[in-house]
Order: sequence, then C-alpha cells, then structure tokens
Amino acid sequence: MDNDNAVNAHRLAGRTALITGASRGIGLAIARRLVAEGARVCITARKPEPLAEAAASFPAGTAIFVAGKSDDPEHRAEVMDTIARKLGGLDILVNNAGINPVYGPLIDLDLTGARKLVEVNVLGTLAWTQAAYHHEALGFAARRGVVVNVASVTGLIPSEGIGMYGITKAALIHLTRTLAVELGPDIRVNAVAPAVVKTRFARVLYEGKEEEVAAAYPLGRLGTPDDIAGAVAYFASDDSAWVSGQTLVLDGGLLSAGGAA
Repeated sequence: MDNDNAVNAHRLAGRTALITGASRGIGLAIARRLVAEGARVCITARKPEPLAEAAASFPAGTAIFVAGKSDDPEHRAEVMDTIARKLGGLDILVNNAGINPVYGPLIDLDLTGARKLVEVNVLGTLAWTQAAYHHEALGFAARRGVVVNVASVTGLIPSEGIGMYGITKAALIHLTRTLAVELGPDIRVNAVAPAVVKTRFARVLYEGKEEEVAAAYPLGRLGTPDDIAGAVAYFASDDSAWVSGQTLVLDGGLLSAGGAA
C-alpha cells in the first residue's frame, strides 16, 4: 500500500484510539495509520521496553502507552483510567492482542495451552470491550464508539498445525457479530481476517519459503502490516458508518482461489 496516497490526514481528527498488542507488527502499523489519519492513540503490550520505543516513534503528543498483560484485569483498568485522564475519552478500540503458544493436531493438543488461547484471544477481546463500554469517564457509547477485532482466515477454514488458534479466531468472528447486534446503534463492531502477513508472529508460516507460500495467492505476495492497517482505518472511520457485524477478509485472493492459510 502506498500510504502517501492512501492516507486521509483528517478522517479521524479529534478521535482517540486504543490498540492492544501494538509494540510491533500489525498492531503498531494500525496505530501509526490511525495517527496519520488524525487520531491520538494509546498502545499496549506486555513488554515495557519495546512498547516505550514504539511510542517514542510517533509525532509528539499523539501517542501514550501502558505496558501489561492483556489478560490481566488490573492492566485493563489501568489502561482505561490512563486514557480517560490523558486523552479525555475513547472513540476507537482495536483488539489486536493475540497469542498462539500451541502447535499440532487437536487430538494431541495440550489443554492448558488451549485454555490460554481462549483466555487471551476470545475472552480477552470481550474483556477489553467490556472495560471500554463500562468505564463512565471514557464515554465510549456516548461518543458512538467503534470496535475493530483482528481475527484471521484460520477462523474461516481449517489450517494445519494451528487448529486451536483458528478455533479461537472463529469464536472471535462470531463474538464480533454478536456484539454488533447487542451494542447497536451506539457502537459499531467489525473485524478483519488476515491471511499470512509478514510479521515476527507469523514468520514460522513463511520464513525460508516465502516465494513458495506467496505463489498460492492470486495477488502474488503475502500481506504486510500496512495492508491490515488500512482496512482497520476504514472500519474506524465514518466511511463505514453503516457497516457493523462484518468480517473483512484480507487474503490477497487466497480463499477465492481455494487456498488454505
């Protein structure tokens, strides 16, 4: 994506956004795109040092950060309190934090790891949304807030070796639809479902074989974090004012061609 041509520097002017899991990769790209379109952001991630480094890369006055574990209720409360105090309210919540600590066939899967996946990828997303909705000082509903969840094409089709991850993303897609119904008309809820994106998180899926993997994509390449950021910015903006409960597949045509992630 050519950001110089694609960015509308005023589309999100005056709005504030929270992006979880945003010290690098897709989350950081989303935060940068929202700032480029006029928003101020709060970014979160588990490790304070890379998070602080990421925040320092933004233009002065456009980004704050709070480090902590995504599945920690105290961390979520601290984030909401900090946004209310420093940014004055919340308009956009991007639930990007996610993990994939287990690999292999479901029949032999360690259930402790499976529970952790559900806790972070599904219940964590719900918990962040609850925290934003119920924090009175944020005015999330009164400001007609927007929630964007980062799902995956693995939630749409089975994917070898990462089946449990896909199951949590399928649940996240249904969570998106259900919240859209429950929270309308005040809050819109949508999701993006990327295929393989060139990040550290996904590198086991393409490292050393990128050309071979990309050959299955009609557009001839893997995704980049900026590809995902542009779609999230659309959902965050008034350009999608009549869109809720939808999951936008970002896969370079992979599923249409019969491919698998």
